[in-house]
Amino acid sequence: MKLHPPFLTTERLLLRTSTKEDVPQILEYFTINKCYLTPFYPRWDDNFFTQEYWQLQVEINFHEFVNDRSLRLFIFLKNNPHKIIGTINFTNFVRGAAQHCHVGYSIAEMEQGKGYMTEALQAAIAYVFQELKMHRIIANYMPHNQRSGKLLKKLGFVVEGYARDFLLINGEWQDHIIASLINNNWMASGS
Repeated sequence: MKLHPPFLTTERLLLRTSTKEDVPQILEYFTINKCYLTPFYPRWDDNFFTQEYWQLQVEINFHEFVNDRSLRLFIFLKNNPHKIIGTINFTNFVRGAAQHCHVGYSIAEMEQGKGYMTEALQAAIAYVFQELKMHRIIANYMPHNQRSGKLLKKLGFVVEGYARDFLLINGEWQDHIIASLINNNWMASGS
């Protein structure tokens, strides 16, 4: 495992983990998009929209990355590298015989429909498969979120099932469709 978090670039985007200097931009992203994101998120922690919360969260995210537990990326535009337009979180790393993780993501309401999330996920997935050596990435989406379903299908995810009352989203249990993407080029570390 590399100790240095990734700095990924695409044609239009930069993807990287957060630093303490990013806290004002993180707060701006979530504050501006709070109403839009609320139907898709667990209930917001009471302190979620505070500097203190995010100062600590930046440290926790780094610690989880270096300990092979998660990778939390923020998406920036190349032509405006200080403005966050989205997030991609790879969590619940399971090693051993499983070699898988979960992915979740969000994009700013004003940046939808521009292909940014497709571009960002392609780069992030390549990193997770090639550098972190995951064999499988699992994604869940609510049945009414067809935009997310279409995105995952476009990226090659295959629907595997339907989970009733799967996640507590905004205070209500929500059904989710389970999909996964397999790393067909997977090789064990050191191979």
